[in-house]
Amino acid sequence: MVMKVLLAQPRGFCAGVVRAVDIVELALKRFGAPVYVRHEIVHNKRVVDELRAKGAVFVDEVDDIPAGAITVFSAHGVARTVEDAAAGRGLEVLDATCPLVSRVHTEGQRYAAAGYEVVLIGHAGHAEVEGTLGQIDGKVHLVGSVGDVSTLKVNPAAKLAYVTQTTLSVDDTREIIAALQQRFPAIHGPDVKDICYATQNRQQAVRELAQQADVILVLGAQNSSNSNRLREIGEEMAIPSYLIDDATGLQPEWLVGKKVVGITAGASAPEALVDELIARLKTLGEVHVERLNGVTENIHFKLPPQLRTFAAGAA
Repeated sequence: MVMKVLLAQPRGFCAGVVRAVDIVELALKRFGAPVYVRHEIVHNKRVVDELRAKGAVFVDEVDDIPAGAITVFSAHGVARTVEDAAAGRGLEVLDATCPLVSRVHTEGQRYAAAGYEVVLIGHAGHAEVEGTLGQIDGKVHLVGSVGDVSTLKVNPAAKLAYVTQTTLSVDDTREIIAALQQRFPAIHGPDVKDICYATQNRQQAVRELAQQADVILVLGAQNSSNSNRLREIGEEMAIPSYLIDDATGLQPEWLVGKKVVGITAGASAPEALVDELIARLKTLGEVHVERLNGVTENIHFKLPPQLRTFAAGAA
């Protein structure tokens, strides 16, 4: 078997994930183990396992953390009740919430303070959505599809505004926004371009990949919203697409009759997973790797104040 392997650009870690992982690693260096992390720092088993090996302890709730311990909130953000619970236990908190998620919180809070009922476009149960719901005072409605818009029950006299989960598909979000605007012509909200830049860039890269690939392999966790969206986009463009945690998830039968294999990775997937997948492909046949042209991301987010000076000294 001879395969051309095309690598999407960009792929893998975004600036928000880099910042979150750096926060845990720097906290371990500055304060020593253990450092407690509420929920997975990002949705990727490899990342979580590597941080656990270095001394990070992942817990479900702040009640599971010893009083006064160093604590990290995940990149997905948390509700105010979680912040209050941490303060009540005297926890030293390093907030790894992605700044783009924080921006959604701020937008929702601003609308609520101005007397709007807020519509949050997102997936029920997702960590980011749970955090955003818990950050906005007042009435918040969650919709995850165009169908949800038609059954939405709001106060007829209320002013309405919407905000969005950052990692949704741009196309899906656009359709839901259009449905909201059709039913509620006076609704306010950010433009679709305000969705996370990394989400948009990786989705566009998959669209370009699908124009050349016979099959697409997406590296990412099964519970990663943005990784699932990458697979769905490939399928929408009629290219067989598979989401796998790592190289062990590859099924050789997916490659039968396929000459061009496209590879991308969700925003929480480290580049090492891509390297390992290419190595696995090389055990199945001759591989020629090419990198597609695409957006080069040079965005960097500031660390929490507690770590900035330490990070500068460590550098």
